[in-house]
Amino acid sequence: MRQLCRRACLLFLTGLLFCGAPAQAAEKPKVRAITAFVRLEPANYKAQIAQTLVVLRRAKAAFEKAGYEVQTLRITPQPFSVIAKEMPREQVLAFYAEYEALAKKEGFLSAIGPVLFRDEDDSRLTDLYAEILAQHPGLDGSIIVAAEDGVHWSAVRAAARIMKYLEERTPHSQGNFGFAAAAMVEPYTPFYPASYHLGRGQQFAVAVQGASVVDEAFRSSRGDFDKARRSFEKEMTVHALAIADVSKRIAEATGWTFMGVDCSTAPLKDVSIGAAIEKLTGAPFGSSGTLSATALITGVLRELHVDRVGYNGVMLPVLEDERLAQRWSEGRLTLDALLAYSAVCGTGLDTVPLPGDITEAQLARIIGDVASLAHKLRKPLTARLMPVAGKKAGDRTEFSDPFLTNAVIQPLPRD
Repeated sequence: MRQLCRRACLLFLTGLLFCGAPAQAAEKPKVRAITAFVRLEPANYKAQIAQTLVVLRRAKAAFEKAGYEVQTLRITPQPFSVIAKEMPREQVLAFYAEYEALAKKEGFLSAIGPVLFRDEDDSRLTDLYAEILAQHPGLDGSIIVAAEDGVHWSAVRAAARIMKYLEERTPHSQGNFGFAAAAMVEPYTPFYPASYHLGRGQQFAVAVQGASVVDEAFRSSRGDFDKARRSFEKEMTVHALAIADVSKRIAEATGWTFMGVDCSTAPLKDVSIGAAIEKLTGAPFGSSGTLSATALITGVLRELHVDRVGYNGVMLPVLEDERLAQRWSEGRLTLDALLAYSAVCGTGLDTVPLPGDITEAQLARIIGDVASLAHKLRKPLTARLMPVAGKKAGDRTEFSDPFLTNAVIQPLPRD
């Protein structure tokens, strides 16, 4: 009976979506990304991209018809390490230069996948990888620092070297916005920069900007965690079912495989997960109760009865969320606190501004902590750290990216 009721509810929601009526009165969350996974043939990749964009744009139209604004279209090819090992250096550089130019022209984002998967992989590729990321800010990248076989300590050190390279060789040290050390991140996550796949291609996944749903649910639940959970579960279930249903219709129409939805509560500047959590706790983000609220949200996301992929947790990107940036600048939010929240959230240490004189060894220790926690808890976490050349504790960042909020750099913990 329960399955029959759930099916009837889904059919009702589907009918509303495709008749143009809203799924509910509250504002719908935005679709952060529709991410396509493709296996490019370097000799024929432009035609493959054109075919992929036909599918992505058709998907975008379907979501917009259902009332869900789509922010970005994304294409994740096979990993850099797979493509690069088959080409000489100059050919690799030329290929990714042309690829980024095509992405800009056609209006899609791309993550070029991890440079290392295992410690025994050819580490000579990391220097070339860092060079490409520095030269082509439209391309995102990552490195696998932990997987089921444990923490990859050589990759941890390589990630620190890449971060220092991007700090020193990109305007305002902004290159690290598109690079992450990824721990226990599975293939087919639609969120960047740690997105990758190892499959045959012609697959897609959907990422949700879910912070607005948390804000709506917590607005009238001040201090009442049980009420907040029920409200958020109800709101998020409606949208998760609706988004998954639209995705399945897209798959049926195109022949592509739908891999799942990542319903993580991603924020974007004034669409703030920090402000939403403060509405529940009644205290500044970073105070007692923050971890409990974070765990509440992640618990709901992990129990959604839809095809899930990716993180499905609370995202706390310091510089992508105006309230988090404010609390960081005030010193209320620290590296240790963020690492503690990572035990019950989705992404780890994300867009954290750091002094420019931080050493590779210090960065490696921070990355190693994230990797160790991810492996211990068997959950995906990333370290997207943003050291800023020439800046010290007390200085304010000067990033120019429209998706970043500037903040005051805090001192590192003493060694």
